[in-house]
Amino acid sequence: MKLKALLASQFVLPSIPRVAALLLSELERDEPDLKKITQLISTDPALTTRLLQLSNSGFFKLSGKISSVSESLAILGLGHVRTMAAAAASGASFRAVPGINLQQFWAYSLNVARMARSLAGVVRLNQQAAFTCGLIHAIGELAMHMGMAEAVAVLNREVPPLDLRRANVENWSFGFCYAQVGAGFARQWNFPLPIVEALAHQDAPFDNDVYEPLAGVIHLATWRARAKEAGLSDKALAVTFPGSVGEVLGLDIDMVLQQDPIDWSAQTPGRTLL
Repeated sequence: MKLKALLASQFVLPSIPRVAALLLSELERDEPDLKKITQLISTDPALTTRLLQLSNSGFFKLSGKISSVSESLAILGLGHVRTMAAAAASGASFRAVPGINLQQFWAYSLNVARMARSLAGVVRLNQQAAFTCGLIHAIGELAMHMGMAEAVAVLNREVPPLDLRRANVENWSFGFCYAQVGAGFARQWNFPLPIVEALAHQDAPFDNDVYEPLAGVIHLATWRARAKEAGLSDKALAVTFPGSVGEVLGLDIDMVLQQDPIDWSAQTPGRTLL
């Protein structure tokens, strides 16, 4: 499948069932807690993506300006959020994605978001935008698994979806990877340009005269989370560390590892907040 055809397809990102249920429960209270609502949505890539779609739509006249859940909730009424949560709680949102372990994917995405926020603080980038970008950075992978399942299944037998080599292998096999897919949808949804550019270049942040620091942050956060998923040894960490990206941002491997804010002790997505 060509990238253009994939971006023209329709799909529903699956939400975390527990998060959707907790969100609906909170919204049904007489006085919903906005902080809790923000925290819940910010653990779910699908809910965050949908909220950004709504807040960056032409209806609110803020297209391309809203980059975080908190900003979105500041302009959206809880009625919009309630409708979104109800849709997320429907059976359609819970369907399996062929070739993806959704529990692992959700936990991994949240870990990348946390790591990206921490690294962004070190290099003085927008931490809210970095968190958002980290949380949704791999939605293109979900889209590829849903829109071109057979072709991706062949790839999965050689390189798992969260493997450090995944972007390179997808580029070699298809001529594009999850980064370009996610960026393509983000562009269609009128997401802020820095997020679109970061998603687009996350696999190779500074190649071909590209300079998007947020893409570099996402690249390093992704490396950290995927290396941990793979259980890499200290030696393997040193070998795989993307030093050229770190050099541009002024971050060496020790600085990146020291900024690791993630509790890696078998957390369950939907139970752990920010």
